[in-house]
Amino acid sequence: MHGGIVNRAYDALARFVVRYRWFVVVFWLLVAIATGALLPSLSSEVNDNNSAFLSSSEPSSRAAALAAPLLGSGANGGVSDITVVAVDSNGRLGSAALAAIDREAALAKHVHLVLSAQLQSISPDGRAAQLRVRAKAAGADPASATKVVDALQKTFTRAAAPPGVSFHLAGQIATLAANQQSSNKSSHQVQAFSFLFIIVLLLVVFRSLPAALVTLIPSGLALVVAQRVIGAEGQAGVQISSITEILLIVLMLGAGTDYGLFLVFRVREELRDGQEPHDAVRRALVRVGESITGSAGTVMIALLTLLFATFGLYKDLGVPLASGVAVMLLVGLTLLPALLAILGRRAFWPSKVRRGDQREGIWGKVAGTLVRRPKLTLLVGVVLFLGLAAGALGYSSGGFGGDQNPPAGSDAARGNAALTKYFPQTSANPADLVLSYASSVWRDPARIAAAEASLRRSGAFTQLAGPLDPNGTKLSPAQLTELHRALGAPQRHRVSAKTGPQKLTPGAARFSTTELNAYHAEAFFISANGRVIQFEASLAAGGQGSTAAMNATPHIRSVLAAAGGASGAAQTGVAGEAAAVYDINHTANHDLKVVVPIAIVAIGILLALVLRSLVAPLYLIVSVGLSFLSALGITTIVFMDIGGQSGISFILPFLLFIFLLALGEDYNILVMTRIREESHHLPLREAVVKAVSRTGSTVTSAGVILGGTFAVFAIVGGGGSGGSQLQAIGFGLAIGILMDTFLVRTLLVPSVVVLLGRHNWWPSHLSSDEHHELVHSVAADASAEASA
Repeated sequence: MHGGIVNRAYDALARFVVRYRWFVVVFWLLVAIATGALLPSLSSEVNDNNSAFLSSSEPSSRAAALAAPLLGSGANGGVSDITVVAVDSNGRLGSAALAAIDREAALAKHVHLVLSAQLQSISPDGRAAQLRVRAKAAGADPASATKVVDALQKTFTRAAAPPGVSFHLAGQIATLAANQQSSNKSSHQVQAFSFLFIIVLLLVVFRSLPAALVTLIPSGLALVVAQRVIGAEGQAGVQISSITEILLIVLMLGAGTDYGLFLVFRVREELRDGQEPHDAVRRALVRVGESITGSAGTVMIALLTLLFATFGLYKDLGVPLASGVAVMLLVGLTLLPALLAILGRRAFWPSKVRRGDQREGIWGKVAGTLVRRPKLTLLVGVVLFLGLAAGALGYSSGGFGGDQNPPAGSDAARGNAALTKYFPQTSANPADLVLSYASSVWRDPARIAAAEASLRRSGAFTQLAGPLDPNGTKLSPAQLTELHRALGAPQRHRVSAKTGPQKLTPGAARFSTTELNAYHAEAFFISANGRVIQFEASLAAGGQGSTAAMNATPHIRSVLAAAGGASGAAQTGVAGEAAAVYDINHTANHDLKVVVPIAIVAIGILLALVLRSLVAPLYLIVSVGLSFLSALGITTIVFMDIGGQSGISFILPFLLFIFLLALGEDYNILVMTRIREESHHLPLREAVVKAVSRTGSTVTSAGVILGGTFAVFAIVGGGGSGGSQLQAIGFGLAIGILMDTFLVRTLLVPSVVVLLGRHNWWPSHLSSDEHHELVHSVAADASAEASA
C-alpha cells in the first residue's frame, strides 16, 4: 500500500516534469538569477574564529567577558582592538615618521565603525610604534571586521609616510580578515578543481560530453542557489565557518552528481530495455525517485541532528548544509529529468543507446562469485576493516580553533612579525591571564606584584607582559601609584607620536617620556576603574595553536587561580586560542556522545521506512561503524604515525561519522532498493546478482566522484586557512567514502543479504513463506520453459 502511494506520487511528478520540461528549466534559471540579485554571497559571511561558536558559559568565554574592558571582545558590545604597527627600516623614527604616525591616527578615527585611534607605545629601540584602533568589529562578525581592515589599509598611503616607513595591521581581527580572504580563495579553487575533476570522470564514465554536462549542470546550479540562500541565513545570524563553505561545495557537487548518476544510469537502462525517451525518463524517475529522496533525506536528517549539539560550529553546520541538500533534491527531481526529456537519446551522444544492449560488466561477475561464497567474503571483509580500525587506537585530538596565523605574505603576517620583533613582550596571539578584584588595584598595586611573582614562580611561561612592564619598561608599584595619582586612568592619557605626551597632558612634565609611554600602555593591562588586570603570556608548553598548549590549559588555569589567591583576586580566567580550543574539544566530545546516537536512530527509522524492513537497517548502520573506524584508523596512521602530527582536528571524528552515516546510506539505499525491486519476481540470490550488476557501476562511479571531491578538498583546501587539519579532514572523508564504495556497499552488504535470505525484509510481505514459494515456483517454471 505504502509503495503504491509513493510510486503514484513520483509518477505524477515525472509526468509533470516531462510535459512541462521547458517551463521547469526556465523556472530554475529565474531562481538562480533572483537569488543572485537579492541575497548576500556566502563568502561575505564566513567566520574562521571558532571560539566565536562557543557558548558564553564556557570558561574561556567567561574569561573573555571578564576581560572585556581591556580586550574589547565581542562580549563588550561587539568592540575589538586592532593594532597598527609603524616600522622605520632606516633606523629610529624621525620627526617626519612621527608626524606620519599622527596623521595615520587621525585618518583611522574617520574610518566607518572606528570608535577611537591613538598611539599605544613606541618600541624601546625607537624603530617602531603601535597604534591602538578600537572599532565595532568583533571576531563573531567577519563581514564588519573585513570592512574595517580593508578601510584601514587604504588609509596607509594617505598618511604620506617618508621613505622606509611602512604601516601594517596586526592582531586577531587583522588575522581573521586575512584568513577569510585566504578561505575565499581556497573555496573558489576547490569549486573550480571539483568541477574539473567531476567533468573528467563523467566523460570517462559515459564517454559522452552531453551526458557529463547534463549530470553536472543541475548540481552546479543548485550550488549557486544554495550559496545565496545560506548567505542569507548567515546574514540572519547563523554562524558560517570556512569548513561549512568548503563542505557545501564538496557536498553539492559530489553528492549532487551522485544523485544525477542514479537517474541518468537508470534512464540509460530503460532506453536499453526498449522504452521511448520520455517514457524512459518517467519510468526512471518513478524507479529511483524514492531512492534519491531517501538518500537526500538521510543526509538532511543526519545534518539536522547537529541541532542537538552545544558547540556552535556543529550546531550551525547543520541548517546551512541541510538547506543546500534540500535545494539539490528539488533540482535533482525536476531540472535533471527535464533536461533528459529535452535531450532524449542525444544526451548520450556520440554513444548509441540501443534496445537490448544491457551490459552486466565486471560487477555481474563479482556478484556471481559473491553469492556463491558469501561467508568467506563477509569474514575477510570484517577482518580487514577491524585491522584498519586498530589504527584509531592511536588517535589524539588536536587544536583547530580557526587558524590564528595569517597567510604568509599577507599584511597581517608582516604586522604580526613586526609586533613580535619590536614589541617582544606583546604577542599577536597571547594567552590572556585575567584577574578581577573587588576593589581598585590603583590603591594597592602591591597586589599586582604578588600576582606576577606567583605566575613567574610556576615556570609555565616563557614571556609574561603585565602592568609592571607594559611595553618592556619596568615600573615599580610605587611608580605606578605616582603616575596614576598625577595623570588619572591611562585610558584618558593623551599621547602624540611627534610632540610627545608631556606637552599634552597636565601634570606629565615631571615624568620622563619613557615612563609616560609605559604608563600609556597600561590601558591594555589595567581597566580604568582598576578592578580588572591582565597579563599577556607565552606558554612554555608551546604556541597558542599547538596541541601541547591546548592540553596545558587546565594547568594554566590552576596556576592563575593560585596567583589570584596570592593577590586577593575575586575571579580569574584564561582567555585566548589554546583555552578556547580546549573548551571546544571538551564540548565537541560531549556532542559526539549526544548527536551520534540521535543520528543513528533517526536514520535507522528512515531506512526502515524506505526499505520496509526492521532488519536491514541494523546491519546497514553497523557497516557504517566499520567504515568510520577504519577511515579514522587510516587517517591516524597517515597523519600521526607517519606524518608526525601531535593530534588531528577534534572535528574529524564527528564529521567522519556524520558524513559516512549520511552519504554511505545513499549507496545502501540505491543497492538495497534495487535488490528489493528485483526480489519481487526473482529468488533472492538472483535478485542480488542482478541488482549488484546493474547498480555496481553507478555506485562505484558515484563513490569515486564523491571521494575524489573530498580528495580535492584535502589537496586544495589544505593550502588555505586551516592547512594540515583540513587535509586530514578531507583525506579521512575521501578514504572513508572510497572504502564504503568498493568494499562495504558492493561486497559486504550483499553478502549479509544473501546470508539472511528473506529475513532481510521482515516484517514486509517479501519475508513471508508465501512470497518465497511463489517466486521460486515462477523461477522454476521459467527455467523449465527455457530448457524446453
